[in-house]
Amino acid sequence: MAIALGAPVIAAAATAMDNDLAVQAREAWVKRDRKRLSSLVDAARAQSHPLAGWVEYFDLNARLAEVRQPEMDAFYARFPGSYVEDRLRNDWLLELGRRRDWANFRRDHASYLMRDDREVACYALLADHLAGSKINADAALAAWMAQKDGDDGCNLLASTFVDAGLFKPDTLWAKARQAIEQSKPRAAKQAVALLAAKPLDQKLAELQDNAGRYLTRKARTAPRAEAELTALALARVAASDPDQAGDVLQDKWSKLPKDLQAWLWAQIGRQSALRLQDDALRAFERGYKLAPDAPLSDDTLAWAARAALRAKVPAVALRAIEQMSTAEQRDPAWVYWRARATRMQGDAAAARAQLAALATTPLNYFGRLAAEDLALPTPLPQVPAPLTADERRAARSHAGLTRALQLIDLGMRSEGVREWNFSLRGMGDRALLAAAQEACDREVWDRCINTSERTKAEIDIAQRYPLPHRAELVREARAAGLDAAYVYGLIRQESRFVLDARSNVGAAGLMQVMPATAKWTAKKAGLNYSPDLMHDRDFNLRIGTHYLKLVLERFDGAQALAAAAYNAGPGRPARWRDGPVIDAAIWAENIPFHETRDYVRKVLLGGAVYAQVLGLPATRLRERLGTSVGPAGARAADVSDVPPAAVGGS
Repeated sequence: MAIALGAPVIAAAATAMDNDLAVQAREAWVKRDRKRLSSLVDAARAQSHPLAGWVEYFDLNARLAEVRQPEMDAFYARFPGSYVEDRLRNDWLLELGRRRDWANFRRDHASYLMRDDREVACYALLADHLAGSKINADAALAAWMAQKDGDDGCNLLASTFVDAGLFKPDTLWAKARQAIEQSKPRAAKQAVALLAAKPLDQKLAELQDNAGRYLTRKARTAPRAEAELTALALARVAASDPDQAGDVLQDKWSKLPKDLQAWLWAQIGRQSALRLQDDALRAFERGYKLAPDAPLSDDTLAWAARAALRAKVPAVALRAIEQMSTAEQRDPAWVYWRARATRMQGDAAAARAQLAALATTPLNYFGRLAAEDLALPTPLPQVPAPLTADERRAARSHAGLTRALQLIDLGMRSEGVREWNFSLRGMGDRALLAAAQEACDREVWDRCINTSERTKAEIDIAQRYPLPHRAELVREARAAGLDAAYVYGLIRQESRFVLDARSNVGAAGLMQVMPATAKWTAKKAGLNYSPDLMHDRDFNLRIGTHYLKLVLERFDGAQALAAAAYNAGPGRPARWRDGPVIDAAIWAENIPFHETRDYVRKVLLGGAVYAQVLGLPATRLRERLGTSVGPAGARAADVSDVPPAAVGGS
């Protein structure tokens, strides 16, 4: 898996540091060795250990089911305002919710700072409702619909609101449809169970087990509950074979309610669009004609817009964008594509106005495309005023940032990253720049970059696009015949320049190459190979650049396709280029995997910005993206023998 941005899994720190109490506590916590944890807590307190809060966190978390409120309160008092206080409070709120201890839940929730746990949010709404507070039913519905899968808190909230008559059956069916669309069978099961009709539970289980058999033997078009189940079964068929689902819907199930047929045609269109099939737009249009106001998810509408752009039907793209939620419409992607579709319709003045508003953010992929579409310059931001001694001192003495760096030094990167991010809350631009600089100076490049990216008005491009390992990277890029800016953009996205980055499937080092791929590349390049060499910076750069060059050559120098191949494997973009010749930006927008689509955008944008930083040519994003993408020519090289660099794309 190409490493998730800013969250790599890192190999253990140096052996000399393995005996630190915090490291030992985490190891004991993994093993649920409560006796060992207790002794480590005593040792940490006796030493006034700087990471004592983490040692105690692991101990309390391991026995949370037995803890009582006074012990939690004592922990809060010992580590006030720290990340571990809020992290444990999050864990404790979930435990209090499971215990149905609403009095203590409401008291603790008032001091909870992160507020980023969906299940806790559902418990909080429920606790307020049970305490007699008037709860906005729309807020409760939004919290339940945002639930990723069937957890206790959100299910209990929904159950309570159903009993109170605040959630109606049509709401429950809408949730079931959304869960099926998102491939969340447990959430669908919970939603249908809230209808309190046992036969429906059983039928849902049957259609989830074998949708085709259910449609043949038990599906019906009436009453409404039976029609809803039939629609869920057809949606499951569409997920694996949209063409078959379309045929069956048209031939056998045309008596389903029109709103359900419209939803189903949209699901068929979405699945066809994900497969880049030419008939995707036709399916979306069938659904729209049946019920123009049928509610569709933002994701489904996004695929309707992409299919319309691919088919060069701007009116349908605009309609889909206008049906999205307000928040989704504000996303730079849809601001840009609204402008492009408007221009395709012939309204150049309106398109220019929309693009001009977006072009003010040239460090955003779509902002830079907008600026280039308008032939506007994209200069690097003005360098901020130097940090003062007081600003540097405040960052250096910040307890949370200090603990975070200690944790990262110990190899506890996941904990360190969370502590670091928590510590950034409420910081203004100058404080963020100072914190970022501390990370830069320590060569903790992922925190350097991600922290600097939070600033609004003051932008330090040297922090956001740093140049670690410059001499070595430029040397290896030149040896492989690659543009160094392109390599920098790819590494920035792959590993954030963390030398010992390791993905959960074994991709290693700066360029995150899988062991088998590294071995294959070494053979092609005539290099000696052993797995240990992947942790050597220079060898990792050499293998990664040679692989990237091989892929780039197979795709005739197309950087967008090569980046997609690096993330998702060469075979996929080779298939994705089949079909009509289309604008390269529209091709990139139609990449079926969200991870790969985002990856390609960021690698190409990074390459353009790094070209400016390095003083190289090809600073325009369009030069890297290309003008068009279409089927491979007769002379194009076969990619069937090329393994993936990493295991990405989902």
